[in-house]
This record gives sequence, structure tokens and C-alpha cells, in this order.
Amino acid sequence: MIPRYSTPEMDAVWSDPARFGRWLEVELLATEGHAALGVVPEADAAVCRDLAPDTDEAFVLQVLEREAITDHDVAAFVDVVQAAIGAPASSWIHYGLTSSDVVDTSLCWAMRDAADLLIEAANELLQTLVEIARDHRDTVMIGRTHGVHAEPTTFGAKVALWALQVDRDRVRLQAARDNIAVMKLSGAVGTYSNIPPAVESFVADALGLAPVAATQVVARDRHAEFLYACASIGATCELVAVELRHLQRTEVREVQEGFKPGQKGSSAMPHKRNPISAETISGLARVLRSNLLAGLQDVALWHERDISHSSVERIILPDSSQLAYYMMRRLRKLLANLVIMPDRMQANLDASFGLVFSQPVLLALVQGGETRDDAYRIVQRNAMRAWDEGIDFRELLESDSAVDNSVLDEAFDLGRSLRNLHHVFDQLDAITI
Repeated sequence: MIPRYSTPEMDAVWSDPARFGRWLEVELLATEGHAALGVVPEADAAVCRDLAPDTDEAFVLQVLEREAITDHDVAAFVDVVQAAIGAPASSWIHYGLTSSDVVDTSLCWAMRDAADLLIEAANELLQTLVEIARDHRDTVMIGRTHGVHAEPTTFGAKVALWALQVDRDRVRLQAARDNIAVMKLSGAVGTYSNIPPAVESFVADALGLAPVAATQVVARDRHAEFLYACASIGATCELVAVELRHLQRTEVREVQEGFKPGQKGSSAMPHKRNPISAETISGLARVLRSNLLAGLQDVALWHERDISHSSVERIILPDSSQLAYYMMRRLRKLLANLVIMPDRMQANLDASFGLVFSQPVLLALVQGGETRDDAYRIVQRNAMRAWDEGIDFRELLESDSAVDNSVLDEAFDLGRSLRNLHHVFDQLDAITI
């Protein structure tokens, strides 16, 4: 991931020193597991642990230099580790293992840790959304369908629905986390032909991962599920971002991204205050969706394995983790600094001449004995005239002989429109953060 969208927390999970550190720990634990069975001398296993190299940047460079000769990253890694430990103890490093035993176990370990960070970020984003929803439970605004005024709602209700979606994303992230917290040390085609299952169990217990049946590799539907969870939370962030972008348009101007001292919205136009965070989030969501497609294509491998997935995963797994984490944190910051404009919301609600109450009027006429189609036509002709001539909708209805004016007070009651919103907030209140 380019530095612009990376974070220190995810860098610590996916950096080369961290990757090689995981590989090394798997190798050392496997050696100790063999020692517990009496296959490896305990003294040699202790030497391997004591003399194991630090997987720092210098170590990474050594492995890369060796890989230029071996054309195999794990073989190069093993060579460098064995050279650091020294014979004869080092000969037990990688004993009975195939490369994917080390790589897949370490990769699942990294994905589990990445998922933990993503779940933490989702919790924080959810907390911010819940607070805004509750604060603006009664902040009335116009609801829009197809971009056109529909009926009244509240900003809090809008945000509550975002929160409920983030909560569902948390469930998906947790499921993906649980399904990727696995490992395998079962050898070349997964038959344990050269490594006892007891060694796999020993390593699994030490790492807190669950051993699973596998070919040479852990099945990639697990990785695809992780990528879907990342893409899903990215889509949710985009949903929020797109709505905030629309609400910030000059003609609407119901919310606005925070604008800090010294910030510039345009290099050319000093008046500009653009929704740059929301637009960035929308763009990055596209990358996450694309990565999911590549992850799904990695599920089908030849026979017990090939490496067509490997090059893809080196990119999409770290990048999707980084992007999902970055997007949630950026959205949370956007929301924490969001400028909300209730007066503009009220003005926009009033701007459509009272047409937002057309459905209550329709229903009142039906209750009064009109057929639904006749009632619809009565309301529609007055509504179209209100739009076209800029006349107050209620005034037109009051002058229409087909309308019983006694029903209009209740039909135009804003409280009536919002009286059942507590059902949304009941669901919000049921969320555990």
C-alpha cells in the first residue's frame, strides 16, 4: 500500500520484518513440537530458539539477496535462518515442512491480527454513529427518493440506519476473523506424511489458531470471505460518504465536512470547501471491490495447489486490510468533525410547498370515502400545480371542492409523519458496543 493510505497499526501487521518474524516463529515452534515427540533433540531445539536471528530490516535484505539466487522466498529464508543458527542444530529447521505450511499458517495469523484491528475500528466508527444518531434523533429533514423530496424524516434516523449497517459489518468481520484464524502443518499434499499431526496441534495451541484439513494450502474461500468483509465495510463507508457528498452540495447544504484553519479547498477558487474525505472514501471503495473479485478468482487452484493465488494475495490481502482500516478511521474523523445544519434542513423541507404531506392527504381522502384512484388524482393535480406555479400545496387543497378541509390538520401534522421512528431507535438501542 502506498504510504498515503497506510497506517502504522496495519503496517506493523504486514511489514516484511513482521512477515518473516511470523515465519520464523512457525519454524521454531515446529522444531519444538518435534522435540516434544522426541524426534528432535531438545538441546538442538533450544539452540534454534536461542540463536534465531532478529527479523529486522538487515535480515530482510539478507533474505532478498539469497532469493536472487534461489528464486524461492521460503528456501532463501530457511537458508538465512540456518546460517544464523549454525549446524548441527539448524538442520532441524523446516524439518518435515513444505513452504505452504509456513506461509499459509503465518498468513492466516496475520489476517487474524488484521481482522482484530478492523473490528476495533468498526466498534469506534459505530460508537460515533450511535452518538450522532441519538443527538439528532429529532433533527427534522426531508427524506429523498430518486433525489426528489419524498416525506419528512430526521437526520438521526438516517444516521441510525448507517449504524445498524456498520453493526452488520461487524458481524461479517467477526465471522471472517473466526474462519481465517486457522493453520495447517500437514505437508506437501496435506496427508501428514512427513510431519505428525501432534506437531501441528502443538503449533496451533501456541499461536491460538485452529488446525484444519487442507491440501498443500488452506482453502481460499476463507481468504475470499475476509476480502468480502473488507469490501462490505468499504461499501458501507461509501454509502455514508455518497450521502454526505450529496448533502454538502451548494443547493442542499445540510451538512458540511469540517474545515480546519489553514486548509485550502481549491488551488484556484478561494471560496471552495469540498467534501474531500467523502470523495476519497468513495474512490477507495472501488479498489476494495476489485480486490474481492481477485480473491474469489483465487479459490480455484490446480489439484492440491499451484501458485497463481500467491502473487495476487501479496497485494490484495495487505492492501484490503489497510484500505478498510484507513476508510473506517477517516470516516470516523469526518463524522466527528461534521458540521450539521438543522436550519438548512428545515428550509429545504419547507421548499417544496408542503408537498411532502401528499401521502397523508391521499390516505385521508380514502378514509373519507374516495376510491384510491380518485383520491390520487385529486391530490396529484393540486401537487402538480403547486410545483409548476410555486403555490402552497395546502392552500390549493383548501380551495378544491373535492377535498374535505377538516382532514388537513392531521394530514399536515409533522408529528404524525415521525410518530413511529422510535422503532428505528429501538433497534439502535439494542446494539452492543
